[in-house]
Amino acid sequence: MAMTLRLTDTDEKILADLAEQEGISRQEATVRAIREAAARRGHQQAVQALSVRGRERYADLLDRLGR
Repeated sequence: MAMTLRLTDTDEKILADLAEQEGISRQEATVRAIREAAARRGHQQAVQALSVRGRERYADLLDRLGR
């Protein structure tokens, strides 16, 4: 699917620098950045879910340790 991406001059420079450092096209740098952001988001959500489960599972112990 084709898409037009409008960037500020600053963001365009950042993207161009990133692509040059990686030795890839600006399009590939954009795709990689999107995928990395999605992976981080998924990791953060997984950690948050595990934290909630851990706090629920060990609520009594955490309460006793907090006294």
